Amino acid sequence: QVQLVESAGGLVQPGGSLRLSCAASGSIFSINAMRWFRRAPGKERELVASITDDSSTTYASAVKGRFTISRDNAKNTVYLQMNSLKPEDTAVYYCNVDLKRYATMTYYNYWGQGTQVTVSS
Repeated sequence: QVQLVESAGGLVQPGGSLRLSCAASGSIFSINAMRWFRRAPGKERELVASITDDSSTTYASAVKGRFTISRDNAKNTVYLQMNSLKPEDTAVYYCNVDLKRYATMTYYNYWGQGTQVTVSS
């Protein structure tokens, strides 16, 4: 089985920083794209950032220049460094990966459990 375990979020003041991590474990052969989504109260889930297996990145316009996605392939982990946080960044953040297990040798999509990030003074 595959598990995606996210780090704890937390309460951050506006202008502050927070780093999220998401580690994949299990019988993993390879990981392709890794992503971070978020769902704010009363809003649809949105893609925040993504990173390919060759570390090409994309960002939502709302976070570009403030958030940085990165990955450590040796640890099967994706990170989201969030700087200059704003109240509108308050949401539950989810990691999402496309990975191939040894058992199936086919790429499937997996989700983390979600972690709450609250930006408030």
